[in-house]
Amino acid sequence: QVHLVESGGGLVQPGGSLRLSCASSGFFFSVGWYRQAPGKERELVAGITRYGITNYSDSVKGRFTISRDNGKNTVYLQMYSLKPEDTAAYYCNWNTGPANYWGQGTQVTVSS
Repeated sequence: QVHLVESGGGLVQPGGSLRLSCASSGFFFSVGWYRQAPGKERELVAGITRYGITNYSDSVKGRFTISRDNGKNTVYLQMYSLKPEDTAAYYCNWNTGPANYWGQGTQVTVSS
């Protein structure tokens, strides 16, 4: 069983920045950051493999950066130029290969 700890959400004004963290005691093969706004389906925002290969949704490309610290088993999502439409609960999905696990979610609210 993998235990995940997410942190870093909060309230920020449009144009602001936040950094989310997803930490675990276990190994990962790949990690994805997803978000879910009220009334909408959960969507993939960004993903990264243990070897550093990344992918982003078109809606965040150029504004968000996903990175990892293998030694700390932690994955980060640095978010810049935040927009009101980025408001959502953000979840990390931790893929160990045989299984994947969801974090508890952290709320990001972009509002003036």
